[in-house]
Amino acid sequence: MKTYENISLKPYNTFGIDVKARRLVMIEPGDEMPPLEGDVLVIGAGSNMVFTKDYDGTVITLSHSVTQSLSYSNTLVTAWGGMVMDDLIQWTLDHGLYGLENLSAIPGTVGASAVQNVGAYGAEAKDFIESVEAYDLQERRHCTFSNADCHFAYRDSFFKHHPGRYLILRVTYRLSREFVPNLSYKALEGLPHDTAQQLREAITEVRWRKLPRPEEHGSAGSFFKNPVVDESTYLRLKAEYPDMPDAHSLPASGGYKLSAGWLIDKAGWKGRTQGRAGVWPKNALVLYNADGCSGDEVRALAQAIQQDVKQKFGVALDPEAIII
Repeated sequence: MKTYENISLKPYNTFGIDVKARRLVMIEPGDEMPPLEGDVLVIGAGSNMVFTKDYDGTVITLSHSVTQSLSYSNTLVTAWGGMVMDDLIQWTLDHGLYGLENLSAIPGTVGASAVQNVGAYGAEAKDFIESVEAYDLQERRHCTFSNADCHFAYRDSFFKHHPGRYLILRVTYRLSREFVPNLSYKALEGLPHDTAQQLREAITEVRWRKLPRPEEHGSAGSFFKNPVVDESTYLRLKAEYPDMPDAHSLPASGGYKLSAGWLIDKAGWKGRTQGRAGVWPKNALVLYNADGCSGDEVRALAQAIQQDVKQKFGVALDPEAIII
């Protein structure tokens, strides 16, 4: 375990916002949990966080270079929560275990995949998570959650509703020894998929065509959730905007999931900047750090977009990113 005082969090958030934490604790596999007082914030790779000010408390994170802590039995793979998710995906393919390839190139850690229920191209982490081992920072005890216990939903989980309480130590995924390509998402039509590795590389290329390179511009990936509306709202918008992409029907709730990126683009925000924050020219769903922006500038840009989309379409956008 390593402890740092009054440390910049710029290397610990993918937006590259330069704020400080009063204390940062980095946990390694096998470490005992330290005594904690005051406010506590748990972060993975900081890929879904926007800091608007210094954090006057303790930030806890897990070390990332921990491939040696991986274990598997048949089709169950258990990974350290601090492991970079994309590294895990490559490891699974190297060992003939399939299922996670559609989640390739999503920034973040294994632990964050459970907190956020990350998803892309027709797949979500919940489709593969068997169980989650966590440390309850409030009750100071280890606990294990089944898939059902996690209450997974669209970009949501039980853990997301208890910020600062649970530190995800390990996640176990149930995968397959048979590669069955998941090409249900329209954007994947025509991609090469003779092997899982080929599909992973093609998906990675598609993602990086639409997203800013981390070494060039900071971002939090997709900033907003795709909104879910009722049938009457969807039919009204489709009649008014025939070019609107078809919504994804959600039979369980009776709702329709719209494209947040299309709404933002149609509202005129794609490629625009406000202050030192901007909307990525190739993907309206991505807000990015154009020139050393602050968290307040990102928040102001997000609020302006939300206001315009609500006014133009009558649809509320909720951030996927967490504003601290």
